[in-house]
Amino acid sequence: MFLSLLAITPASVTWTPKVALVMIICNVIAIAIGKATIKYPNEGAKMPSGAFFGGMSHGAMLGCTSFGHLLGMGAILGLSTRGVF
Repeated sequence: MFLSLLAITPASVTWTPKVALVMIICNVIAIAIGKATIKYPNEGAKMPSGAFFGGMSHGAMLGCTSFGHLLGMGAILGLSTRGVF
């Protein structure tokens, strides 16, 4: 069963500046979505430079960047499947 799951795994993409740019853009979009939708974004442990991180707490920033990486993974795999990378 495990070997059949490995057969359907998509091929990984080599890391290039294009791939990095897509990941950065997805993280910025996720931070903007989080800033607009999190009810209490500054609750909890503070980031070292509050102005740089938009006043978001450590947990809010961690959640946003985790979501950004999920968006980025989907975007990168989708774009590579379409032949953009």
